[in-house]
Amino acid sequence: MTVLVAWLDGIGRVSRAPALLVGVWLATSVVSVPLALDVRDAMERHLGSSLEADAAAAGVNYDWMQEFTSQASGIATTVDPRVIGFGAVLDNLSDFVDNERRPLAVIGAASVYLGLWTFLAGGIIDRYARNRATRAHGFFSASGLFFFRFLRLGLVAGLLYALLFGYVHPWLFDAVYPDLTLDVTVERTVFVVRLALYLVFGVLLGVCNLLFDYAKVRAVVEDRRSMLGATIAAARFIWRYPAGAAALYLLDVVLFAAVLGLYAAAAPGAGSSDASMWTGFAIGQLYLAARLWVKLVFWASETSLFQRRLAHAGYVARPAPIWPESPSAEALGR
Repeated sequence: MTVLVAWLDGIGRVSRAPALLVGVWLATSVVSVPLALDVRDAMERHLGSSLEADAAAAGVNYDWMQEFTSQASGIATTVDPRVIGFGAVLDNLSDFVDNERRPLAVIGAASVYLGLWTFLAGGIIDRYARNRATRAHGFFSASGLFFFRFLRLGLVAGLLYALLFGYVHPWLFDAVYPDLTLDVTVERTVFVVRLALYLVFGVLLGVCNLLFDYAKVRAVVEDRRSMLGATIAAARFIWRYPAGAAALYLLDVVLFAAVLGLYAAAAPGAGSSDASMWTGFAIGQLYLAARLWVKLVFWASETSLFQRRLAHAGYVARPAPIWPESPSAEALGR
């Protein structure tokens, strides 16, 4: 019951702070728009005023798309039929679980985006932990305070993820998988074996994600300075309440799967440059907002569960900042 209450409370905390969702959506757009403009410019240079341009505007021209991709560079090399509609989600998921290398431009944009989330994470978790408005000065004060702490935490997380993708993934799929399927002649059995290995790897990634989520939560709620200490404390919390932490994480994963399912049903296919294009764009933005909302629910629900287990709702060790921080401002705030 505590898990379900924490999950619903997390959804409530996110719903009561719509400005955060709008803010992270805008931040995502700031990172992604330059990439989209770069692809647009590359297409414009390639098409010019040719007849192919008219054909591309009327609908997807697969022959032209293959020609464009073969000559493209940078982020434009990702333009192929797989990025249309829900195919983009499946393509990203496939490359992720198969540990495929992405273009340098994508890696650069992902690094910037990861850095942006590292900065925002402290303010977001602090807002959900206090469960009340902290205003801009409170939000950015927490963001700035925990940014460098979370950078150190990111180094620890990066080492563990590097171990998973650099050694565990090759061991599972380059050593274990061939051994298990060496004498198998039934294609369905081969598929089940690979799916089982994906599940094993996914569970390992989920455990790591859960560990570092709670490390962030404990760092913010308890105002911890040592990120190694926060990680150990997070491991202790998960070890102490394994069923609750796992059940809550599973609920959040199911919520994410529901968002993916809705997008798979609503995602448009190839369209033209008329109203269908704008409809597809609107659906894509709604999916992006929903995916970000789920990410925020992960943090809010985990914060709620931690507070319910070891503290109380709204407890944060660090005093809320007052703007401007001066004796006169504090006197006015009383």
